[in-house]
Amino acid sequence: MAFVTPEKLIKTPNDIEKWHKSETYSDYIRFITGIGDGLKNKKIHDPNIAIGESAQKLIDLLETLSGWVDDIKPFETPNRFGNKAFRDWHAKLKENGTSLLRDILPDALKDASDELSIYLVEAFGNATRIDYGTGHEMAFVMLLLGLSKIEYLTEADKDAMGLPIFDKYMCLTRKLQKTYRMEPAGSQGVWSLDDFHFIPYIWGAAQFVSNSRISPKSIPNEDMAQSLARDYHLFGCIQYIFEVKQGPFAEHSNQLWNVSGVATWDKVYQGLVKMYRAEILSKFPVIQHVYFGSIFTLQPAKNPLSEVPNSHRRPDPSSFRGAQMPSVPPTVSNPRMVPGNFPRMGPPPYEGIPKQT
Repeated sequence: MAFVTPEKLIKTPNDIEKWHKSETYSDYIRFITGIGDGLKNKKIHDPNIAIGESAQKLIDLLETLSGWVDDIKPFETPNRFGNKAFRDWHAKLKENGTSLLRDILPDALKDASDELSIYLVEAFGNATRIDYGTGHEMAFVMLLLGLSKIEYLTEADKDAMGLPIFDKYMCLTRKLQKTYRMEPAGSQGVWSLDDFHFIPYIWGAAQFVSNSRISPKSIPNEDMAQSLARDYHLFGCIQYIFEVKQGPFAEHSNQLWNVSGVATWDKVYQGLVKMYRAEILSKFPVIQHVYFGSIFTLQPAKNPLSEVPNSHRRPDPSSFRGAQMPSVPPTVSNPRMVPGNFPRMGPPPYEGIPKQT
């Protein structure tokens, strides 16, 4: 394979259809669900998870980047958001990204380091705006997929990619967010699933698909989040939300509050994949920043996925038959926040949640 310098090819909203029909889009979705399907009933720190030499080198690379955060101290500034020291950290990443990958790749694959480095550099936020969002998260998943496409990571590394490697990435992104007070990129506020992330909710729900002891009703439970955060992506996210936000969960995390009413984790998992396709992978403001080269192209897929779910379609009540919203905490004083009477504004609710009655 002749590697090239990737470039952005999604220039207008009309190009989204080309993206949806591309081999890269199909490969990306199948990669996410392929890893998710293998995470059922597995913990992040499960001693039975095989971490091969290649996976360990990638973990060590992320640990190196974490060490840079310790070395590059935030500036003393009264600004609430956007510490400009992040630009120094990001500049160091941009300068060293290719060499970092070259150091871990075997001789036969070192030529791929230039092309793949753009996904590493893009995976941690925007240096100009000092923000981070689902597009940057997507870049890291594309890095994992790219490393799989060139066969640096293999089928045997799937659990390691979805658990310890991604956990190390999550720890680093949260460290960056807190240290440099990064802003959410394109956040929809209370109507977003999370200010920064989406994939850990998909893979986190997948971890519980075969778990009958913990139900989605536990999502708003802070004590449960603290006890499960270390080993489960979803509750790691919930714990972080409780750490950085105040007030009733139903108010600051409305979409997650809705998700907690779903009957089973399997339905949560499948619904989140649909929501991700509709609300992230179909949005021009996100996809316009995706890079394409020789590893990821816009060539039409030979076996394209089915049509993208319509994000503006009313949820089908039969999708979650029997779903029941959790009881309202006594701290929720806003009558509009009672289940069944959420404000009817902003983006559509979680794909598949029945209309509350």
